[in-house]
Amino acid sequence: MNCKQKLLSLAKKMVCRICGSSILVFKYSQGSNHQFKYYRCKRCKLINIDLDNVKIVENQHKYVEIFNPPLDYENEKEALNAYNFISKFIPFKHTYLDIGCGSGSVLYFFKKNGWKVKGLELSSVFADHVKNKLDIEVDVCDFMVYQDGLKQYDLVSLRHVLEHIPNSIFVMNKISELLKENGYVYFEFPNINSLSHRIQRLRNKIKIFQKKYPKSFVPGHCNEFSKYSFNYLLKQTGFKLIRWETYSNKPLTNLLYNRFHFGTKARVIVQKISA
Repeated sequence: MNCKQKLLSLAKKMVCRICGSSILVFKYSQGSNHQFKYYRCKRCKLINIDLDNVKIVENQHKYVEIFNPPLDYENEKEALNAYNFISKFIPFKHTYLDIGCGSGSVLYFFKKNGWKVKGLELSSVFADHVKNKLDIEVDVCDFMVYQDGLKQYDLVSLRHVLEHIPNSIFVMNKISELLKENGYVYFEFPNINSLSHRIQRLRNKIKIFQKKYPKSFVPGHCNEFSKYSFNYLLKQTGFKLIRWETYSNKPLTNLLYNRFHFGTKARVIVQKISA
C-alpha cells in the first residue's frame, strides 16, 4: 500500500466532527515527521485533525501556563479593537461572559463601558490576577462542565478557544444554554482559507520553502474553520451569522483584511435564533 492509499484508508475510518460525513480528503500535515494529519470534509468543508495519535487535551496546557498580564490595560489595542468591533453590532450594554478570559483585557473595556461582566478561566493564576487587579469575578472551571444558571447572558465570547475543542456542536449548544433569547456570541479564530495559509500549503506540497517544525511540536487545534464550515456549524446549532471579517494587528493591513476576507484571523458576531 503506497502513501496515498494509506492516507485514504485512514480517512475512511474518520467522520467529520460537525456533519458526521465519512467523505474526508487528506488536506495537509504538520509535525517534524508530518505525523499530524488534517482532513477536509467534502460536505461541510471543516478541516479535522486525526485525533487517534494526538493527546489534544494535554496539549492545551501550553496555552494555560503562559502568564503575561498587561502593564497598562488602556493600551491593549487587540482588546480595544475587539470591544469596538462588538459595539458596532450590539448597541446595548447588559451582561457579558468571556470564556477563556486570560488576563482580562477585553473584560476591562466592557466593564469600563458599563457592562456587567464575568470571566471563565482554566488558570487560577490568571483568575486571581483579574479578580485582584480589575475587581472582576472569574470562575475557575473547564467550560465543558461549567454550570452557571440558564439563559442569563446577553453576550458570550470565545477568543481563540473554539478551534481547540474537538466537539464544536457541544460547544455551541453549551453557549446556547448560557445565552438569553436572541443573545450574541463573539468569536475569534484562525481563518484556514486565508491567503497566507493557502500559500504555505502550496509551498509544502511542492516542497519549496516548507515550514519547519521542531521535534517537540504538538498541535493545539482540533478543527480549522473557513467561513463556509463555520456557517454550517451555526445552522446545525440554531445560530445566525451577523458579521464575519478577517483582521490584522497592523493598521494598514487591517483595512484591507476587513474588506477582503483573506486574513489569517477571523472575528465573528453570531446571534442565537429565538425558538
